[in-house]
Amino acid sequence: MRIVLFGAGSLGSLLGGLLAREHDVVLVGRDPHVAAIREDGLRVGGEFDYRIDPEVTTDGTGLTAALALVTVKSYDTDEAARTLSTGEFGTALSLQNGLGNEERLAAELDCPVLAGTASYGARLIEPGAVECTGLGRVVLGPPEGGESTLATMIGEAFAESGLETTVADDMPRRLWVKCAVNTAINPLTALTGTKNGVVLDEPAWPIAREAAHETARVARESGVDLSEEMVVDALERVASATRGNTSSMAQDLRKGRRTEIDAINGYVAQQAEGSVPTNALLTGLVKTWENSHGSG
Repeated sequence: MRIVLFGAGSLGSLLGGLLAREHDVVLVGRDPHVAAIREDGLRVGGEFDYRIDPEVTTDGTGLTAALALVTVKSYDTDEAARTLSTGEFGTALSLQNGLGNEERLAAELDCPVLAGTASYGARLIEPGAVECTGLGRVVLGPPEGGESTLATMIGEAFAESGLETTVADDMPRRLWVKCAVNTAINPLTALTGTKNGVVLDEPAWPIAREAAHETARVARESGVDLSEEMVVDALERVASATRGNTSSMAQDLRKGRRTEIDAINGYVAQQAEGSVPTNALLTGLVKTWENSHGSG
């Protein structure tokens, strides 16, 4: 299968490198990473240990493939969609953080758009080298839920490359669960410069739990059956399993980069029918930090 992976950062490079073992993959990214891969291949380390030579480019226009796999930051979704719309694809799959990315892709692309999550840990060590910091799973399916022949086909292609993959018929619930976990972990660890496990302890736990509770309520307002107990169970499980990890939002703040707060806590606050004070406060604090550091 020919796959265009749009967004060859840490996660994108890892997934692209794994998929390239069995498929014809084009990585779309930025220099100097792209230049290093073109010169000496992509080195995949950590849980894996190999080198591979996928096709790479900094120009994502006019490409053609069976699948466009989108892994850019949520704030780059609109630009990615416009660029990909100049090409031709059988389907697109978003493996991005936050909510609303699939709708934004579908508004520009003339192909079906699938939703997904990826729990693999990835870290870009240097240009041309990515490290898998933790094995995980890719879950994908239609963003509206239900079964899909296209999703099954993509899932099989991922599994052929050794990626642990689940094709799910309940993607709306899974996306909201992931968002709830992210609303609790990401801004708290980013603002305090701490690891994921800190949210399990006082005084962070009541704040994290309330952010997740509010997200579950907004999910129900959006027609997704999601209880407070379900999101808290997921939060405890993820925070425990990744206790020593640094969240992507914490990494962004540490490096002075823009965060994905608008697609996570900000999305919850925007979609809420009533007040969601914890998510609104966390959004405001992170955006204040971004504005004061010129990264907003």
